[in-house]
Amino acid sequence: MDGAGFGPGWRNTPYRWDQGTMTEEIRRILRENARLSTDVDSLTDDADLYQAGMTSHASVNVMLALEDAFDVEFPDSMLKRSVFESIAAIEAAVGELQGSVAA
Repeated sequence: MDGAGFGPGWRNTPYRWDQGTMTEEIRRILRENARLSTDVDSLTDDADLYQAGMTSHASVNVMLALEDAFDVEFPDSMLKRSVFESIAAIEAAVGELQGSVAA
């Protein structure tokens, strides 16, 4: 990709994340920032990331990486444990912030 959250020609057109690529990007961000005690690739999309070892401090790093990668900003109302509890919850939140919840 040519920029945070944008694909080829990103200066003109935002990248349209489909469910598969969004999930893979979220998993990459978790691998790099969540400090999980479990391999992220072994987790289901609904697995509890906090039970897998993510701390509240690591969740802040995950949030910042998500904002950068998807070109979104999490409002205060979304800064709660449930938003970052699973890959599916993160995907839904990012989709909502981008204006279209991922299917």
